Amino acid sequence: MTIPSPVTPGQVTLVGGGPGTLGLLTVAGTAALLEAEVVLYDRLGPAAHLAVLAPHAQLVDVGKRPGNHALSQNDINDLIVAHALRGSTVVRLKGGDPFVFGRGSEEVLACHARGIPVTVISGVTSAISVPAAAGIPLTHRGLSHAFTVISGHAPLTERELEGLVLLGSTIVVLMGVGTLPTLTQGLLRHGMTGDLPVAIIERGFSDTQRTTIATLATVLGVAARASVSSPAVLVLGDVVRLAYTGDESAEELIVRAGEFHARS
Repeated sequence: MTIPSPVTPGQVTLVGGGPGTLGLLTVAGTAALLEAEVVLYDRLGPAAHLAVLAPHAQLVDVGKRPGNHALSQNDINDLIVAHALRGSTVVRLKGGDPFVFGRGSEEVLACHARGIPVTVISGVTSAISVPAAAGIPLTHRGLSHAFTVISGHAPLTERELEGLVLLGSTIVVLMGVGTLPTLTQGLLRHGMTGDLPVAIIERGFSDTQRTTIATLATVLGVAARASVSSPAVLVLGDVVRLAYTGDESAEELIVRAGEFHARS
């Protein structure tokens, strides 16, 4: 009797797909997709182009949507492992960067527990790229020398809120539309000034990208009137005043540049 040889586990590659626009998918990520036999992908990232990017792959939609998680994270981990144990070359395509609120490390640990090799290809995180698409720098000489990226998935603790106020840096919030009331009221409660500028950038890099600008004290009302919704990136800080939309006059830009460089 011939005993079949065990299947050698395949290779798993976690690819950061960037904020959704094809131009910000990395060269390394593109190469990994081209060689993939199975691609498990999220709703964010360049999913619409997968037929071209991964022409030889089985495409599996494992994306979570607000209020609708068809697959749990454990289910996704199990799927990645199952395909790899069959010997497949697997790409797990995630929006943004897999290690920035992407739970990529959980997927890596699940693979390592079964002896499956994993390569991680970093992606362009929406925390930086989406504000840039809205003309907002996260640092600027004389205004902000640091930025903090936080998840808005759950309300922050009082200690975290106090720390953000004391740090005084630009704050970037991912997945923060739902917790905007607790964030803004918490920051105000801990002493952050009410006239701090706030930007909400919806659907970054899409044809319907929109930026809503208010202050910490007014943003809840402004956001409600504008009916802002996810996905969105929030930016809190004086750098929001530098947002360039293309509608400003030359005179406005000269005045603004003089005001901010006078502080530096």
